[in-house]
Amino acid sequence: MNWARILTIMIKELRQVSRDPATLGMLLVVPIFLILMFGFAINLDTKHIKLAALDRDTTASSREFLQSFLHSEYFDLKKVLDDERQIDRLLDTGEVLVALVIPKEFGRNVANGEQTEIQAIVDGSNSTTAATAIGYVQTVAADYSQRAFVRSLQRAGVGEMRTTIDFEPRVLFNPELRSANFLIPGLIVLILMMTAVLSTTLSIVREKERGTMEQIAVSPVRPLELILGKTVPYLVISLVAGATILATSRLLFGVTVKGSWFDLSIVTLIFLVGCLGFGVLLSTLSDSQQVAFLLSSLLTLLPTFILSGFVFPFRNMPVVIQAFSYILPGRYYLAALRAIMVKGVGLSAFTDQVTGLLIFATVTGGLSVLRLRRQGR
Repeated sequence: MNWARILTIMIKELRQVSRDPATLGMLLVVPIFLILMFGFAINLDTKHIKLAALDRDTTASSREFLQSFLHSEYFDLKKVLDDERQIDRLLDTGEVLVALVIPKEFGRNVANGEQTEIQAIVDGSNSTTAATAIGYVQTVAADYSQRAFVRSLQRAGVGEMRTTIDFEPRVLFNPELRSANFLIPGLIVLILMMTAVLSTTLSIVREKERGTMEQIAVSPVRPLELILGKTVPYLVISLVAGATILATSRLLFGVTVKGSWFDLSIVTLIFLVGCLGFGVLLSTLSDSQQVAFLLSSLLTLLPTFILSGFVFPFRNMPVVIQAFSYILPGRYYLAALRAIMVKGVGLSAFTDQVTGLLIFATVTGGLSVLRLRRQGR
């Protein structure tokens, strides 16, 4: 291996990138744009649910029950109704998501410790949001029911009541349950893979379109030297883009790295090496930049978004799809990234993911060298 030839190719590639504002913008500006767009647009936190209430009892107890929904940021009371026929119109137009109906004699039943039914009518057009809203309603109702039951027993002279089960949940790693801490690592995986693969693929295909690939073919440059010379500049640029994404995530979304920066750097480096090798492999299958762009986008964007665990959990996927996801590097990198950024654990907790990334990088690198040799390199 001749390092002088590799350095020459690297310098040539860096000059090419500096003279191509579109490529440089794609590598440095587009990742920031994507993290801003996805970070602000995608939010799994269901808060400020629009609530309408029909209080047929209008007693102090019914008003207290209704106020219990408004003591948190999960519900916003938008309408106080006086007719049940208004509910359908509000749900049809999307003005409210939940309509709460408090029956007559609610206060009397609560005071006597008798069972009373509360109706919650929920817009189910978005099943995820509807399920979350139902869970919130059940939690608030159960809490109020327990407090009302204790008060009724105290009025009956039972005295101080103590529950036999004291439920105190403790949430580790993400105590505020912020969706940003879950989504930002997935966005980093998506952006880095897309930019790394796409930039490398277009770089080599561009040589084919301009006819300079034939000149390289008759030169002493070996396939491995060509791959290193072509990919190392984009590896450095991708690392800079990754650092910029992390800085933007901390500044705008408050997402920090709880674990070791060294572990994060090692895992990211292995992941990018595999992505760059995959980009070189795709370039051997394309003869034009249009085909290269389409192929790179199709094989990186959709699989990473859908099958890496970014948004959709693996347990909900068919077994065949789950098996297919094991060949995707995004699956391993995302698991390692969340372990480092969110949990703050060490390398020993995600050795399987690192092994998967090393296998992917080795396979893609080896196949790239073989493909280039078969094509005359």
